[in-house]
Amino acid sequence: MSNLLTTDPIALQAFMSETIFATADAVETFSGQSESVSSPLNPQQVTAHQESVEEFIYQGSKAKGILFILRYPAYPYFSPEAEEAFVKTIGALKLTVADVAVVNLANAHNPNDFKRIMSFFTPKKIILLGVEPLSLKLPEIAHNSYMHGRIATVFNTYSFEEMFADMVKKKAFWTEFKSLIQHQS
Repeated sequence: MSNLLTTDPIALQAFMSETIFATADAVETFSGQSESVSSPLNPQQVTAHQESVEEFIYQGSKAKGILFILRYPAYPYFSPEAEEAFVKTIGALKLTVADVAVVNLANAHNPNDFKRIMSFFTPKKIILLGVEPLSLKLPEIAHNSYMHGRIATVFNTYSFEEMFADMVKKKAFWTEFKSLIQHQS
């Protein structure tokens, strides 16, 4: 406990994922230590610390610059069927889940802000899986179409559930997705 930088319960809650219970003796011991709890020396340290709390929750890696953005409120990332289809789809292009980054904007922790997404992930290729571009304040992009930006190419497509229901959507997705991954830089 001597390494704590704060005793603020709101700040501690942001860092803790589980509920913690303490006995009265532990609370007294902790209260006695509160005088020795260090505080940041300057406001810049506070700002940097606060920004690190706001990082995105995602799976995979940012290294190859390929980012999948989705919005699945009922799942951390994909439904089980969609996850299986996703793994097979990227696997066909010699990629693994560890090679790409996947962020679920339905996670309340993840900001729905395209500039912050770009700043954090620094992607070269972005695939919107069922996420409307307008929800990210991007121009309208037709399904299975691209928007080429200065830094990244955004590919707007359907969610896996929409593709499961319509083979035409699935084939159109595959053709364009393969082209994006294999040919465009």
